[in-house]
Amino acid sequence: MNLIILSRDTKLYSTKRLVEAGEKRGHQVRVLDHLKCNLVIEKKNPKIIYNGEELKDIHAVIPRIGASVTFYGTAVVRQFEMMDIFTAAESQALIRSRDKLRSLQILSRAGLGLPKTVFTNYSRDVEKTLKEAGGAPVVIKLLEGTQGLGVVLAENKKAAISVVEAFNGLKARVIVQEFIKEAKGADIRAFVVDGHVVGAMKRQAKEGEFRSNLHRGGTAEVIELSREEEIAAVKAANALKLGVAGVDMLQSERGPLIIEVNSSPGLEGIEAATGKDIAGQIIKYVEKNV
Repeated sequence: MNLIILSRDTKLYSTKRLVEAGEKRGHQVRVLDHLKCNLVIEKKNPKIIYNGEELKDIHAVIPRIGASVTFYGTAVVRQFEMMDIFTAAESQALIRSRDKLRSLQILSRAGLGLPKTVFTNYSRDVEKTLKEAGGAPVVIKLLEGTQGLGVVLAENKKAAISVVEAFNGLKARVIVQEFIKEAKGADIRAFVVDGHVVGAMKRQAKEGEFRSNLHRGGTAEVIELSREEEIAAVKAANALKLGVAGVDMLQSERGPLIIEVNSSPGLEGIEAATGKDIAGQIIKYVEKNV
């Protein structure tokens, strides 16, 4: 099988592991920078040109699209789909997952537990917004933030009002979420492939920090999910139509609460914590569909 990995950096852990796993299973693997793909659109003859070469005889694509280049990256994935090539993450699923508000609405409609979330059109009545989210402390998130960037914990009403008003003044769209105190600065990342949880880890925020992202100094350890948590993770990935997903959730008194579903989840943390060959599971998923 001729396999393409769309990634802007061949040195990234996740990219290298996917190449290793694909080659180990006897496939030809190429890494292409999606920003260097030129799309040729004409009647019944879509093409992709890369460094002057027309891409042909490709069987599958694994997108690793960064949030900052979602627009062009998904256009490239869509072009491969027009060429009848299987993609491990569909373009529309990528777009849905990158839109925090839209993804929360989809998850809510699917009946999944979520932290109470409020979104307004730059409302001047910030106090009412905070009240609707359950009152301070609250978590304020930029809709476009990733890896913990653009996420603020406002511990009291005065701080929350100041932060929301500042974002509103910058015309930066935010959502306001209730703070789940009992989670104690920890969350769970469940890695879902082809409708099954293939690995899970619990991430703990470092001292003085509430964001548990490993990029922000958090630590990770393997965890055995409860039946309820496993069902929620799979249901969340299915709701967003993602064959490969990293589902982040909080443990609360009312059960698992989904906070985000990542369409390009990193492999380094989950493989280190679980000792499992997650990259190999992704390649097997691709093989099954091709």
